[in-house]
Amino acid sequence: MSRRHSAQKREVHPDPKFADLVVTKFMNAVMRDGKKSVAENIVYGALTRMEDKAKSDPVQLFHQALENVMPAVEVRSRRVGGATYQVPVEVRSERRQALAIRWLISAARGRNENTMVERLSGELLDAANNRGTAVKKREDTHKMAEANRAFSHYRW
Repeated sequence: MSRRHSAQKREVHPDPKFADLVVTKFMNAVMRDGKKSVAENIVYGALTRMEDKAKSDPVQLFHQALENVMPAVEVRSRRVGGATYQVPVEVRSERRQALAIRWLISAARGRNENTMVERLSGELLDAANNRGTAVKKREDTHKMAEANRAFSHYRW
C-alpha cells in the first residue's frame, strides 16, 4: 500500500435498466473475467425473480437487503507491546457498502440452487427479510466487536 497518496476513485456509470449506481457496483462485483454481459444477465435475472416472488419493487428490495447486511462496526488488529488486540472500530460508509456487496455475493455463490440467478435472488430476498448467510456474517462481525469492546481504548 502506497504511503504517498491514496488510490483515485473511478467514477461508475449508473446501470442502463434502473439508472442506479449501487446496482452497477453490485454488477461489477458479480462479474468474472471481464464478462460484463453475463454479470448483467445474472443481476437483472435475479432482480426480476425477486419482483415475481415478492411482488414489489426489486430495486427497493435490493437496497433493503444491502442495508440489512451493512456492518456498523468491525474489528481491526492492533499490535501493542508484543500483543495483538482485536480493536473494534466503526466502518466507513464506502467500506460498509463494499463489504455488504462482497458478503452477499459470496453467500449467494455458497448456496446450493442450480443457477446463479436463483442463488442471488434467494440470498437477496433472505437478506431483505433479515435472514440468510450474509446477515449472519454481519451479526458475527458485530458480536466480535462487542466481545472486544474492552480494547476500544487502543483505537487509533
